[in-house]
Amino acid sequence: MSEKLQDPSLISPSSKPRFRTVHRVVLPVDGDTDILPLYVDFNASQRVVEVTKRLKRAGALPAVVPPASTHQRSDFIVGRNSLRLPAFHRVSLGTYFNAFPASYWRKHTDVDSVRLTVNVDAEATIVVYRSSPRGTANRVDSVHSKAGGAITFDLPIGAFVDGGWYWFDLVAHSADVTLSSADWSVKEPEGFSPGTLTVAVTTYNKADYALRHMVTFAKDPGLLDVLDRLVITDQGTDKVRNQEGFADASAALGGKFKLVEQGNIGGSGGFARGMYEGAVKGESTYVMLLDDDVSIETEGVLRAVNFADFTRNPTIVGGHMFNLFERSVLHTFGEQIDTYRYFWGPATNTRESHDFAASNLRTSPWLHRRTDVDYNGWWMCLIPTSIVREIGLSFPVFIKWDDAEYGVRANKHGYSTVSLPGAAVWHMPWTEKDDTIDWQAYYHQRNRWVAAMVYSPYKRGGRMPLESIAVDIRHLLALRYSAVEIRIKALEDVLEGPDHLHRTIAHRLSDVRQIRSGFSDAQIKPDLLAFPPVRQGEKRIVPAEEPVRRTYGALRAAKGLLRQFTPVRPSAMQNPELAIPSMESRWWSLVELDSALVSASDGSGASWYRRDRKTFLSQLRRSIVLHRRLMANYDGLARDYQQAHPLVTGVDEWAKTFAAVSDDASEFSKD
Repeated sequence: MSEKLQDPSLISPSSKPRFRTVHRVVLPVDGDTDILPLYVDFNASQRVVEVTKRLKRAGALPAVVPPASTHQRSDFIVGRNSLRLPAFHRVSLGTYFNAFPASYWRKHTDVDSVRLTVNVDAEATIVVYRSSPRGTANRVDSVHSKAGGAITFDLPIGAFVDGGWYWFDLVAHSADVTLSSADWSVKEPEGFSPGTLTVAVTTYNKADYALRHMVTFAKDPGLLDVLDRLVITDQGTDKVRNQEGFADASAALGGKFKLVEQGNIGGSGGFARGMYEGAVKGESTYVMLLDDDVSIETEGVLRAVNFADFTRNPTIVGGHMFNLFERSVLHTFGEQIDTYRYFWGPATNTRESHDFAASNLRTSPWLHRRTDVDYNGWWMCLIPTSIVREIGLSFPVFIKWDDAEYGVRANKHGYSTVSLPGAAVWHMPWTEKDDTIDWQAYYHQRNRWVAAMVYSPYKRGGRMPLESIAVDIRHLLALRYSAVEIRIKALEDVLEGPDHLHRTIAHRLSDVRQIRSGFSDAQIKPDLLAFPPVRQGEKRIVPAEEPVRRTYGALRAAKGLLRQFTPVRPSAMQNPELAIPSMESRWWSLVELDSALVSASDGSGASWYRRDRKTFLSQLRRSIVLHRRLMANYDGLARDYQQAHPLVTGVDEWAKTFAAVSDDASEFSKD
């Protein structure tokens, strides 16, 4: 399928197709070998068979052969788009960032083929491969160029309905060869007009991260070409404008930068302001929501814009999330909503925390099946402004569920979300913290309930009410009274109805923190010597292991509930009975204890958990009463939230909130 292009003079201008580069081969230039496997694969290709249930039943499991380990050669890289390959070497560009995700283009665009152009300066062989949805590699074409130059392949994408990628390998012969550039391009349809972008970053006391974004965008000519404006919404006290280097970065961006300062109304409030600036006040085609504390692959931003330019209908295009601490690890490949539980989770047939250094793209069959998602996290998410203008701004929930709700809302209006391979950021994974037990527990509880009331197709939210009260009970058994107290507050607010959402968005966090401050399990001290020494009484206590069987777990939970009615051992109030690491601080580990020294999930210190019969009984009773009230009033509350939804996500209501937290409210005046 490689071809020699005709003499341009023989092609009339009206018949000559215009090609647009949508995916360039890029390379890291900082010498970081941790991320090199995401860009270049130095290992010999090997066929890996997916282990299926059928193979297991047949007893025909393939031999497990670990991928060949080779030294990562960052010295081969000579530029952002080029590498120097020594004689008699071979590398593959069948990698996360440099293979072409053909199946996504096949489903969401009218593009029927893609052109691969590879530029080399000496004798080389280019071998093109495609994969099937099962992950098997098929050799498509190859060209042996004795003199180098531009080598072009026109590749159809019609056979990628369920999955598959294109990529190429580069082979050097008796002399070194330089890959000066390679790109994937598609034909521009008649009347094609490329889109432009507003990037919206929300920050709260991470001013140095926000400044880094400014510098990154200012230094990348490709990004500046598509960028209308970078909007940073600063909601903290450590101001971005006070950072050293801010003036220079702002000047480098020129008129393409706007700093917004407002009171803290959370991620949903900050991103709503970014949507407002990009879709309501601006004229951009897209607004991209970007977390402040991420490291971005700038080519991914361009790929998201290019992909969105070619989709059949306006489409939300999100990026994947890599682990900021283990940089070759893909933390999540796609997100879906379990509507019966009304809870988010990994998309079907995906795996969390996949390490490309251990198993590259070519040897990971599951990565080749196209993954469809319900939403994309707002660590990196491009939204057409036409969608924003039609369905509204973010849900006013401060934090948690804003991104999931928006994806579900867009889908209800007929708009898809795509998590696009090759577009990604590095972000701290949520496995490094437990935000279900700190102040965010309030937002987890309230926002999940509100989202279920707006969208759940099941009567009274399906399984969610049962899970909600079960979480309260688990927290009570684990002596996390602060988490239960703010979850109770969340239920009270849900019962109040939708009017509280905008009214409380600016101050509910301080209320929640005030509530938590009265509980010892929420009081983290960095110095462990600030606590009495760990000391057990006469009864020896051994931390229990996680129940394997469901019946055994239910029995232990029942015994734990009964134990709450017994007196607390006096010695446990004088000294913690055990020290429990954060990763082991689950209800089954704490249910037999009257007190424990529990470390914080972020490693910043520890807190003293102490059993309190009075608090346990009070919180259990209040939780049951509130859950019963929610069930009794569910239909009416759901109707209220559904009817109010267009109002609370609308521009007018958000403008009132922006005016209330801004020093200058005049820009939100209708006059």
